[in-house]
Amino acid sequence: MVHAMSSSSEGARPRAGARRLDPDEPGADAAVELCHRLGERIRARRTARGLTLRELGARAGVSQRFLVSLEAGRGNPSVATLAAVARALGASAAEMLASAERTEPAAGSRPVLALLGLRGAGKTAVGKRAAHELGVAFVELDARVAERAGMTLESLFELHGVEHYRRLEREELRRLLAAGERVVVATGGGLPTDPESWSLLRRAAVTVYLRASAEDHWNRVVAQGDARPMHDRRDAMHELRAILRARGPLYAEAEHTVDTTALGLEGSVAAVVRIARSEARRAHG
Repeated sequence: MVHAMSSSSEGARPRAGARRLDPDEPGADAAVELCHRLGERIRARRTARGLTLRELGARAGVSQRFLVSLEAGRGNPSVATLAAVARALGASAAEMLASAERTEPAAGSRPVLALLGLRGAGKTAVGKRAAHELGVAFVELDARVAERAGMTLESLFELHGVEHYRRLEREELRRLLAAGERVVVATGGGLPTDPESWSLLRRAAVTVYLRASAEDHWNRVVAQGDARPMHDRRDAMHELRAILRARGPLYAEAEHTVDTTALGLEGSVAAVVRIARSEARRAHG
């Protein structure tokens, strides 16, 4: 439950604290679950807007430590503090609580549109423009994983390996889907190779495979200034083609396919926007 804050000499500035929930209080289980969902909604909204904990804390007048606790569902914020955090996220306390109280999206509603494909497919370029046209947030799932791990993806793979990365990816995917917000998300290229994540995504989101030729994948990655996948590997193009062939059957399980090589950037954006609007109309009958 969100508790009211008593007046104090702090004036309008919210007190950056959260009362710990007493497990013996009546209704404590429901309150704990509500706080966890509220934390998930706040984190989803923050990351969807590209805000760091420090930036949100500065806008809301609360500490990063408090926000970490709040997003983890470990606190019971005051009404004034929740209102300040919500305002910093472009919402109201009432909207955030109402969102947290919804445990399931409306029947047939899948607010997340997920873009799939290898690096260089156009997920970021197409996703950002499509999200802007649709008036929704754009999220890169890998960016959330890196933020969660507190390190770059390269360091994550080197220090902890692929399995650890996949676990974090699954957890962040669940958080994103549980938030119930309309977003366009660019997924990691290998997500469909993880059966649990792929099943969850196909069940809860609209999936769109951005298909491209091996040459376009190669040229786009190099154009981004990142030649690491090809460095000192004479057979890199052969390996890229092999990966595309191996993952092709998985990507083909997506509901929709957009050929970014054939359509180009603007055509691909238009196709993704049409898919999103068509799915929205279908969901609302």
